[in-house]
Amino acid sequence: MTAALNVVTDEHNAAGILLTVEEAAERLRIGRTLMYSLIKSGEIESVPVGRLRRIPAECIGEYISRLRTANRQNQPAA
Repeated sequence: MTAALNVVTDEHNAAGILLTVEEAAERLRIGRTLMYSLIKSGEIESVPVGRLRRIPAECIGEYISRLRTANRQNQPAA
Protein backbone atom coordinates (compact mmCIF):
# COMPACT_ATOMS: atom_id res chain seq x y z
CA MET A 1 0.00 0.00 0.00
CA THR A 2 1.41 3.42 -0.93
CA ALA A 3 1.97 6.23 1.54
CA ALA A 4 -0.95 8.19 0.05
CA LEU A 5 -3.28 5.26 0.59
CA ASN A 6 -2.02 4.80 4.14
CA VAL A 7 -2.80 8.43 4.96
CA VAL A 8 -6.26 8.18 3.46
CA THR A 9 -6.90 4.88 5.25
CA ASP A 10 -5.88 6.43 8.58
CA GLU A 11 -8.17 9.40 7.95
CA HIS A 12 -10.91 7.04 6.81
CA ASN A 13 -10.75 5.15 10.10
CA ALA A 14 -11.00 8.39 12.05
CA ALA A 15 -13.62 10.16 9.93
CA GLY A 16 -15.83 7.48 8.43
CA ILE A 17 -16.22 5.55 5.24
CA LEU A 18 -18.18 8.01 3.11
CA LEU A 19 -17.27 11.65 2.60
CA THR A 20 -19.40 14.55 1.51
CA VAL A 21 -18.29 16.29 -1.68
CA GLU A 22 -17.03 19.17 0.43
CA GLU A 23 -15.03 16.86 2.74
CA ALA A 24 -13.45 15.08 -0.23
CA ALA A 25 -12.58 18.41 -1.86
CA GLU A 26 -11.02 19.61 1.40
CA ARG A 27 -8.84 16.49 1.64
CA LEU A 28 -7.58 17.10 -1.89
CA ARG A 29 -7.24 20.84 -1.23
CA ILE A 30 -9.39 21.68 -4.26
CA GLY A 31 -12.61 23.57 -4.70
CA ARG A 32 -16.09 22.12 -4.57
CA THR A 33 -16.73 22.88 -8.25
CA LEU A 34 -13.60 21.01 -9.37
CA MET A 35 -14.59 18.10 -7.13
CA TYR A 36 -17.99 17.89 -8.83
CA SER A 37 -16.21 17.98 -12.22
CA LEU A 38 -13.99 15.05 -11.19
CA ILE A 39 -17.07 13.12 -10.08
CA LYS A 40 -18.99 13.91 -13.26
CA SER A 41 -16.05 12.83 -15.45
CA GLY A 42 -15.69 9.58 -13.52
CA GLU A 43 -12.17 10.36 -12.32
CA ILE A 44 -13.38 10.02 -8.73
CA GLU A 45 -16.05 7.48 -7.88
CA SER A 46 -19.11 8.54 -5.94
CA VAL A 47 -22.19 6.73 -4.73
CA PRO A 48 -25.74 7.90 -4.16
CA VAL A 49 -27.11 7.68 -0.64
CA GLY A 50 -30.76 8.54 -1.02
CA ARG A 51 -30.74 12.01 -2.56
CA LEU A 52 -27.17 12.65 -1.41
CA ARG A 53 -23.86 12.05 -3.19
CA ARG A 54 -20.98 10.56 -1.19
CA ILE A 55 -17.38 9.69 -2.02
CA PRO A 56 -15.92 6.49 -0.52
CA ALA A 57 -12.78 7.53 1.39
CA GLU A 58 -10.60 4.96 -0.38
CA CYS A 59 -11.44 6.55 -3.75
CA ILE A 60 -9.44 9.64 -2.75
CA GLY A 61 -6.29 7.51 -2.33
CA GLU A 62 -6.97 5.66 -5.57
CA TYR A 63 -7.30 8.98 -7.43
CA ILE A 64 -4.00 10.23 -5.97
CA SER A 65 -2.29 6.97 -6.98
CA ARG A 66 -3.54 7.35 -10.56
CA LEU A 67 -2.27 10.94 -10.68
CA ARG A 68 1.14 9.85 -9.43
CA THR A 69 1.34 6.99 -11.94
CA ALA A 70 0.37 9.30 -14.81
CA ASN A 71 2.94 11.84 -13.66
CA ARG A 72 5.71 9.21 -13.56
CA GLN A 73 4.83 8.04 -17.07
CA ASN A 74 5.04 11.60 -18.38
CA GLN A 75 8.46 12.29 -16.84
CA PRO A 76 11.36 12.30 -19.35
CA ALA A 77 14.04 9.67 -18.77
CA ALA A 78 17.02 11.06 -16.85
